[in-house]
Amino acid sequence: MFSNMTFRKALLMLMSFLAVAWMIFIISQNPTKFWSDLKVPISLHHWHTSMKSSHPKIPLSPLKPPTETELRIKGIMEKLDQLIPPRPFIHLNTTTSATQSRVIILNPQDTYCIGDQLDILVEMRDHLGHRKEYGGDFLRARISSSGLKAGASGKVTDFHNGTYLVSFTLFWEGQVSLSLLLIHPSEGVSALWRARKQAYDQVIFIGHFASGTSHLITDCALVLNSTAELCEYLDTQDQEVFYCIKPEHISCAALTHMHSKNKDVSYLRNQEMILFKRSNVGVEIVKNFNTINVSKCNKKTAPMKKKCKFGMVSTIPSGHVWKDTWNPVSCSLAPIEMKECLKGKFIYLLGDSTIRQWMEYFKDSIKTLKSVDLHESGKIQHQLAVDLDRNIIIQWQKHGYPVIGSLTYSVKEIEYIARVIDRTGGEKNTIVVISLGQHFRPFPIEVFIRRALSVHKAIQRLLLRSPDTMVIIKTENIREMHSDVERFGDFHGYMQYLAIKDIFQDLNVGIIDAWDITIAYGTNNVHPPQSVVRNQINILLNYIC
Repeated sequence: MFSNMTFRKALLMLMSFLAVAWMIFIISQNPTKFWSDLKVPISLHHWHTSMKSSHPKIPLSPLKPPTETELRIKGIMEKLDQLIPPRPFIHLNTTTSATQSRVIILNPQDTYCIGDQLDILVEMRDHLGHRKEYGGDFLRARISSSGLKAGASGKVTDFHNGTYLVSFTLFWEGQVSLSLLLIHPSEGVSALWRARKQAYDQVIFIGHFASGTSHLITDCALVLNSTAELCEYLDTQDQEVFYCIKPEHISCAALTHMHSKNKDVSYLRNQEMILFKRSNVGVEIVKNFNTINVSKCNKKTAPMKKKCKFGMVSTIPSGHVWKDTWNPVSCSLAPIEMKECLKGKFIYLLGDSTIRQWMEYFKDSIKTLKSVDLHESGKIQHQLAVDLDRNIIIQWQKHGYPVIGSLTYSVKEIEYIARVIDRTGGEKNTIVVISLGQHFRPFPIEVFIRRALSVHKAIQRLLLRSPDTMVIIKTENIREMHSDVERFGDFHGYMQYLAIKDIFQDLNVGIIDAWDITIAYGTNNVHPPQSVVRNQINILLNYIC
């Protein structure tokens, strides 16, 4: 027989067991409510900088429905995918050949008139002379007169059956040369598009951490495949993230500088590499044509065009160069006195080094514009210039990660363009100019689309609170044709160009079509010459003055 003491102990254990079982039942019914009632925080991920294991966690709750941004990215990707159906590479002989393809001028004439349209029918053939039965080749059409410093792009229509219509508008009088380049055959385009979707690690970033006397470097990237503990640099509003491997005994917040280097990795198949040899990129199709004679033909004087302003319909081509000056199709550009136009203006130049060229041009052109030392170092440091007499303030700031550069640059104050726009008050004398693209080419295009959408939303917010603010988007330009095609080739830039035009078409912003302008100029350089920069800035001045 148990004693009274033994009985009490057994009764107490039974009651404790029942209490624990009840708590487990309550928590399983509604865990969030239980912990919130106890005022116990269930998440510590509210910091911009945090440590994070790279091991994936199994979700404890059903997957969330896709966000508006994710649905928008998916929609844009579907549009782009439709332009590039898979074209398996079998052998070089079965791919499009520039030399075997045939070109026919439709309705040829001895002399053409200014304003006429010249149409060329292109019949693509492979290296064996067989007709191609599908399209998708990446072509670049251009007319030019070198003596007149004149040029314009052509419009390419793909009939998706191996034939193309190339249309040129004859803008000026004189001898005009025709050019049609096969940048990549459709099989090469398909290979580049497939490879890009995997390419998170073709560029690796090296993060520099400093804490007291300790200085360490670690690998950083948009995506890191590592079992090590990671530093996560998260933009909480737009959910854009960048990672570094956490250095031992140093805080994630001690990241101060960065540089990048190309990684020896390719997502092209071995047999596809031949498509991107220098001799197979940018091959001329139109070889045997004489120049075209263009005359005035006593046509009536063209009606005066309205001054360029926001909201005008974009055309292909969007304009032409003549005597080294850009002339838009749909509007007119007047010569603007820069100093007077910029008087009282605050100009934000946000983006890559092609918009930094504008900053350098402004400083060279306005001698009273003085640089302010912001105590940063390196080529891509934040720049500020002021003219106190005319109350002109111009600043350039690089965009957020990824920023590709072999030279070390500071990331102490790096921020995404959307956040810069969010802290901009804006008003009628505030001008924001944005240029994105070149640094995103080596990564899956979803990264670029997400960034462009973040900027789009920030501009929407800016124009709601300050509708008089002027915002201009400068598209990216063409660059060197034969350098590192898989990472930086113009095919990637062209897809981003299409995405930008799609994303910003609903906003009341100005567009400077640097893609079309640099094709017209024929400048295959990531940093176009001063004449191109001058004409881009003249478009800006016409927009704002």
